[in-house]
Parts: sequence; structure tokens; C-alpha cells
Amino acid sequence: MNKTVGIIGLGIMGGAIARNLIERGWHVIGFDINTSRRVELEQIGGTVAFSVAEVVRDAPIILTSLPTPAAVEKVAEEIASSGQSPTVVAELSTLSLADKIRFKAILQGGGHTALDCPLSGTGAQAKVRDLVVYASGDGKAIAQCADLFADFAKQSADLGAYGNGSKMKFIANHLVAINNVATAEAMLLAERAGLDLTTVVAMVGPGAGGSRMFQLRAPMMVERVYEPATMKVSTWKKDMAIIAEFADEVGCNTPLFSLTQPIYTEAMATGLGDQDTASVFEVLNKTILKAPKTHSK
Repeated sequence: MNKTVGIIGLGIMGGAIARNLIERGWHVIGFDINTSRRVELEQIGGTVAFSVAEVVRDAPIILTSLPTPAAVEKVAEEIASSGQSPTVVAELSTLSLADKIRFKAILQGGGHTALDCPLSGTGAQAKVRDLVVYASGDGKAIAQCADLFADFAKQSADLGAYGNGSKMKFIANHLVAINNVATAEAMLLAERAGLDLTTVVAMVGPGAGGSRMFQLRAPMMVERVYEPATMKVSTWKKDMAIIAEFADEVGCNTPLFSLTQPIYTEAMATGLGDQDTASVFEVLNKTILKAPKTHSK
């Protein structure tokens, strides 16, 4: 098996994936417009590419993990126009369905195979291979990527038609949005009740009321330290807009999800955009302190 892979985008997710793959014997060829990220790749044993075309030339499979639709489209155009042999490109970012479909069309025009493979998990989870790959698209190409996925994620699945991966990611992120705010509210309730918050994390997390978001974010709320961010509020707001658009398109009301949106908006407005989404604890803390008591006895 050829254990060579290209990674375009070496940020929080792409960088963590690169490290895990290198540790498991993969030859990682990486490109990022950020010089420091290229240096970091070289320091952990990866091979630095200095253009997208260079990655396409040397890697039979490419992973793209990029921050914006514009960046994704630009990379797709560079791959398609590279003049290199056909390759499989698994797009890992969270984008709208329209953006993913545009990505596929551009790559097909250059003879390449696009896969829609968003990831479930935070940057912190990526570091310890605690990710799920929602793969969709050409079944043979997904099977070709199975060993690759297994070396940076705990689970992957072929979800069928291209775009189903993104739909599954939207469902997962819908729950993340709610569970993160629910965690903040529960931790504030525990604090007001005079409970030791470290004990709350230890006892509630494994129980029926726990969630992965509780286990990941409640400890940050205890410390009230939200950097380094595993998911920045500013990035999350972009993802939430995509989910809201998707829900509208399929005609599904999402009242709980909708109730969380002003909380994340307030986090942005109060300068928490670069903080982890666990910082909604601070938003709720201020809101609760200001709100009049309305509970009847």
C-alpha cells in the first residue's frame, strides 16, 4: 500500500491529522500559505510542499482542511488546473452543500475525484485521533481511503451519495451547539447551588446527563480558561449559519438550536470570538446575574 498522502491546510485540524499520520508511518506532503505551519510540519517529519500543484504531483490521495469557502474553491481550481494525474481529494471542512457541490464540479473538470468527508470532533479530539469521518461520494474512492482514515480517526463510514457526509455533520453540529450551551447552563446552576465544580465534572460527565460536549467543555468552564481554543466562537458562528440554512432548506424547525444562536452572537459581541465556544459560560453568567428571578415557589 502506498502510504503517501497530501494535506492542504495545516491549521488546528490539518496539523493534528498530519502529526498522527506521520506517527503511524505515513509520508505526509503538506502545504499551507502560513509559513509557520509549514515549518511545524517539517519539524515533525513531514515533507513541505510550496504549492498546491506540488502536492497533487506527489500524492495519490489529498486531504483538504481549509477555513473558508473561498479558500476551498481556490484550492479546487489549483488542483484542477495542475495538469497532474487524477487523484482522490477528500474535503474535510464544514461547508454548505452548495460549496461542496461546487468543489466537486471543479475537480471533476480536471479529472479528479472529490469526496465529501467532514469530521466530527474538535481540534483537541483531533490530537488524540478521537474523530469520526463522515465520508460520502464514490464508494471505491472511499474504500481506497479506509486505512488512511483509520490512522487519524476512531471511526469512519461510507454514507453513500456525495453530500450525505455534510448532512450528517450538520446533524452532529446541531447537537453540539445545544449541548455546549446546556453544559454552560448546568455548570452555572451547580455553581449557584454551592457544589464543587470539579466534582460535578467528575460525577455528571459519566452519568445519564453527560455528553461529549460536557466532558470536553465543562473542565474549561471550571477553570474559566478558553484558550487555546479547540473551536473558536467566530468559526462556530459560521458553522451555525450553515446549519440554520440547511434546516430552512429541508423545512425543519429547530427551536432548541435557534435558542442557542443569540448566546453565541453575544459571545462574539463581547469580544470572545477567538475564545473556545466553552466561553458561552461567561455569556450565561452575565445574563443570569442580570435577569430577574421568575421561578415560582
